[in-house]
Amino acid sequence: MSILKLANKLSAKHFLVNTFLVNSSPFKQKGVTLIELVISIVILSIAFVAMMRSFSFSIGHSADPLWRNKTLKLGQLYLDEILAKNYDDSTPLGGEPFVTNPSCLALGPETGEVRATYDDVDDYNGISNVVPTSLTGSLDSSYSSYRVSILVVCDGLTVNVTGATPQNNAKKITVTVTPPGQSAVNFSVYKGNY
Repeated sequence: MSILKLANKLSAKHFLVNTFLVNSSPFKQKGVTLIELVISIVILSIAFVAMMRSFSFSIGHSADPLWRNKTLKLGQLYLDEILAKNYDDSTPLGGEPFVTNPSCLALGPETGEVRATYDDVDDYNGISNVVPTSLTGSLDSSYSSYRVSILVVCDGLTVNVTGATPQNNAKKITVTVTPPGQSAVNFSVYKGNY
């Protein structure tokens, strides 16, 4: 017999033996069981729910940086405007000499003053829950749902001011900005008697 015929016979026997053993094996699995299918569905469902929760949390908080940025801009706008004003009505141009006996009895605008004519920091006291505007006019419509409140109090003792009337020699200015649907954010600074 030639080597080629012998190889063909062995190959054919090997094929028949393998085919018979594979097809007749009682352990050969051709699909998944019902239990495996149910377990797979449960695992995939849990993973899907976790993934959807993380997406919904991300989407729900995607505007947070926007309102925080706008809140910060509004607080800075008001604080820059207020801090550019004099400490008191009697503070001279340039701030010196300082007012020797400033009064903290009547904080707020004088009669007839409007925001455009405010000349000292305590004129802003009492602004409450207003739509934000700048000195030059209204802001763009995206700020219309924001609210601004301002409180000015004499608080020289907290910052340890010395002088004849230490309590009256520093004013604490608190600008509160409330973004739409969020908690109020406070910005506080002190203005000294100069």
